[in-house]
Amino acid sequence: MGNVDIQAADTAKRGFWFSEWAFTLFVACVASGTFAGTHLYYVYGVGAFNDIAIVSLLKAGIEGGGYGAAAAFGASFLFARVLEGPLVGILDVGGSIQTGVGIGIPAMLLGAGLTAPLQNFPLSLATGALIGFLIGFLIITIRKFTIKSAQSTYGADVMMGAGNAAGRYLGPLLIISAIMASIPVGIGATLMAAVFYYFKKPIAGGAIIGAMIMGIFFPIAPPQ
Repeated sequence: MGNVDIQAADTAKRGFWFSEWAFTLFVACVASGTFAGTHLYYVYGVGAFNDIAIVSLLKAGIEGGGYGAAAAFGASFLFARVLEGPLVGILDVGGSIQTGVGIGIPAMLLGAGLTAPLQNFPLSLATGALIGFLIGFLIITIRKFTIKSAQSTYGADVMMGAGNAAGRYLGPLLIISAIMASIPVGIGATLMAAVFYYFKKPIAGGAIIGAMIMGIFFPIAPPQ
């Protein structure tokens, strides 16, 4: 009886839910919904799946401030998480899907003038699904040639947290950008970044929130 149970368990593990392609399908579904949420935010101003501070980077680009910060921040997380995934066996949804697919890739598309995937809901679903499928396929492919062939993590300790490390450099750049825009806004960004640093939170979020708060009381005059 015990042998039968073991055989049944082995058979179950070889089923769809334990297959590698199930992972790829799940990533495609999650990425599709996240990208569609960004479409809703782009069109209606609500619906993005991410932290307020990170969505503010995309909002700044939509309002004419440029998509460079959102694209760089999101792309750094996505790149690090895609490399980290096959090495540690875990895909960080916050860094790869929410930040990378939800903010980084849309910012890159908008920066390149490709607005259709963000303006059309069915197209946003299809675009997100394709991106998610490619991410899942890439992770499975890398894993086949690393972990399964040698039972080694190939530097997983180095890769873990790479996205967070890259994101730390964004804080000072945001503060400098705020100071260049307006002295009061720059002061607000600096003070709030210091508060976030004291509580061991990402200073990029503090800089954005501080700049937004001071921008309410000291609005920046539009260029003539």
